[in-house]
Amino acid sequence: MTDLPRKAITRTAKLAALPLGFAGRATWGLGKRIGGRPAEIVAREVQQRTAEQMFKVLGELKGGAMKLGQAMSVFESALPEEIARPYRAALTKLQEAAPPMPSRTVHAALEERLGPDWPELFQEFEDKPAAAASIGQVHRAVWHDGRTVAVKVQYPGAGEALLSDLSQLSRFARVLGPLVPGLDVKPLIAELRERVAEELDYELEAASQRIHAEEYAQDTEIVVPEVVHQSDQILITEWLEGVPLSEVIADGTQEERDRAGQLLARFLFSGASRTGLLHADPHPGNFRLLTGDAPDGPPERWKLGVLDFGSVDRLPGGLPEPIGIALRMALEGDAAGVYDLMRGEGFVKPTIELDPDDLLDFLLPMLEPAQVDAFVFDRQWLRSQAARMADRHSPVYELGNQLNLPPAYLLIHRVTLSTIGVLCQLGATVRMRDELEAWVPGFAADPESGDRAEADAQEGPAANAGEEAADGAEEEPEAAETSA
Repeated sequence: MTDLPRKAITRTAKLAALPLGFAGRATWGLGKRIGGRPAEIVAREVQQRTAEQMFKVLGELKGGAMKLGQAMSVFESALPEEIARPYRAALTKLQEAAPPMPSRTVHAALEERLGPDWPELFQEFEDKPAAAASIGQVHRAVWHDGRTVAVKVQYPGAGEALLSDLSQLSRFARVLGPLVPGLDVKPLIAELRERVAEELDYELEAASQRIHAEEYAQDTEIVVPEVVHQSDQILITEWLEGVPLSEVIADGTQEERDRAGQLLARFLFSGASRTGLLHADPHPGNFRLLTGDAPDGPPERWKLGVLDFGSVDRLPGGLPEPIGIALRMALEGDAAGVYDLMRGEGFVKPTIELDPDDLLDFLLPMLEPAQVDAFVFDRQWLRSQAARMADRHSPVYELGNQLNLPPAYLLIHRVTLSTIGVLCQLGATVRMRDELEAWVPGFAADPESGDRAEADAQEGPAANAGEEAADGAEEEPEAAETSA
């Protein structure tokens, strides 16, 4: 691997080889079975070879190919165990590392963006990357003032590669989809494509990270490194030392898993409320468990470090209040209320008629984490949910296909599902209801504001848009202040 492959024809050829490779391995497997080898063993070998090739190609190409691989990796927990096992190691590799850029390319980029005297800005600079991701790689260094820093360098041609990859991958969505049953790959690719510009804009990323770093500066549980320097295609932040979440998933103790899971849920729900931004890239490579001076506990002293703010959803008022109201009404068994609210928000289109009780039955199994004081997220639970939704002969499948996902909720939905996937990989016990009550507007019942909000939500977003514009500052002063 010598550089980021930029020629569209080169990248397209590699991506086009994926479905051909899948077909070839299927033929190879058929030959092995005819030769007398047990079908189960052959199937596992085919799956393992498929995983190795798929994620080798996605990892080498970086760009949109690797971005898709990382997005798919958090759904590994939903796979049946006999399928998941050969994929797990290959998926995990994408969460922490990828083939690096050569040093000469890194030095050229630093010289172009920081000037010919760029080495003088650092006391030390490690040419070997500490991490590599979809559009850039990170080098550990010591800034001229003595601070240990992370230097993120964007791959040359990353923008072109991202757009080219995602365009090509959308053509193969039908082939890639079965690799992660229950995951609709095509909308995922479309959403990743829509966010390309933000991912490439390090100035925008630096601004989002500064907002989070300032808000969480005095927090005792969440750590966001400060931005040290930013220029076009170069982002330098304070170094964050900790155990990568992927290592906790692989080898962590149950205490580490539970603590990391609780803090991950807390960050998911508190971030939008406290900063007006939702961190939209929750794969394990972007998180660290910081045990600090208490590596053996107590877990209450451990913190969660958060990295990579290139992809965020802008939610000035925090998470939409109808989410909390719908969750609360569902847990209270108010089928009619949930149905009216979801219709008002656009989840049920005007041309669709559903039975409210059927809709509630569809939702409640997915809301189990909020029904108890502490919920054990595990792969078996997620697999059961995925199987329930993917059974084409089930009424649940038919009802799910009749629901609509409004654009305003698209990224919130994906981030939530991805976070749940990570929690199930951790096998963490999480007090989810505590986080919902603390951070999700409308979930904790308020006799006055709750009734008013429910009425507003049932009228739909268009009906109360004017009232929100006029009263927003008065009704949500804390959200407005923190997001500013």
